[in-house]
Amino acid sequence: GVKGLVDAKITQVPRIFHVPRDSLTGKKPSVSVSDLEIPTIDFESVHVNTASREAVVEKVKYAAEKWGFFQVINHGVPLNVLEEIKDGVRRFHEDDPEVKKRYFSRDNANKKFVYYSNFDLYSSSTSVNWRDTFTCYIAPDPPSPEELPVTCRAAIYRQINFIVVKVSHRWIAKYVSSGLLFELLSEALGLKSETLKSKECLKTLLMICHYYPPCPQPDLTLGISKHSDDSFLTILLQDDIGGLQIIHQDSWVDVAPLPGALIINIGDFLAKI
Repeated sequence: GVKGLVDAKITQVPRIFHVPRDSLTGKKPSVSVSDLEIPTIDFESVHVNTASREAVVEKVKYAAEKWGFFQVINHGVPLNVLEEIKDGVRRFHEDDPEVKKRYFSRDNANKKFVYYSNFDLYSSSTSVNWRDTFTCYIAPDPPSPEELPVTCRAAIYRQINFIVVKVSHRWIAKYVSSGLLFELLSEALGLKSETLKSKECLKTLLMICHYYPPCPQPDLTLGISKHSDDSFLTILLQDDIGGLQIIHQDSWVDVAPLPGALIINIGDFLAKI
C-alpha cells in the first residue's frame, strides 16, 4: 500500500501517482468564501413536533436540490463513537504490514472486509491516488467479529450497533443511520416518509475507510480524484485535518471539518430515481 512507500522513506512520488497538471488547476470561487459554505442542518428538533420537522425538511430540500451536500449536527451518534471509528481506521492502517496482508484482496464483491490500495488501479485512470482503503459490508449481513481485524473490530461494531438492529433474523436500519435521512428526503419530494426506503435504498450499507499517509510531494498527486458517488447516499465522517472539496457554482469549495458533524452526499442512484 501507499503506507508502505512512506515507511520506506521515499522522497519522490512514483510517476504512477502523478496527476496531469490540468487536473490540478483549481476552479477558484467567484464569490466570497463566506457565501460558499455547505448548509449545516441541526436534527435536534426533528422529532419535537410537526412544525419543527417541516422546518428541517425544508432545509434538507434546499441543500439537496441546490448543493447535493449538507452537514448534519445533533444526529444522535455520540461523539465518542465517531472518534472510536476514526481511531480504529487509523490503528488498522498503521498496523504491521504482515497483519494487513491477510486482508489484502481485490475481491470486494465476495468478502465482507477487504483491504486494498486504489480500487481502480487496473482501470483507464491516468493516475492513481495517494491513499489506502478498507471496506466492510455493514448490512444486510454484518460480518462476525472473527472476520474483522482486531485493531478495528471494536470500531466497526460500534458503528454496527448504532446503524443496524436485528429483527426476526433480519438486520434493519436504526434511527441514527440513513433511515431518517431517507424519510426526510422523501418528505422533501412531497412523498410519504417510507417511499425511498420502500425502494430498497437502504438494503446495502457499505463502510469505506480511506487513509492518506503524509506525502513527500503533495503538489503532484491527490488523495481522491474528482468523482461522484455511485450510491444512493453517502454519510461521510471527516477527520480534523480536512481536505475535502466539492464543486458548487462551477467553483471548488472547501468543506472545513466540523467536530461531531456528518456530511451527507446525494449519490448518483438517488439523483436518477
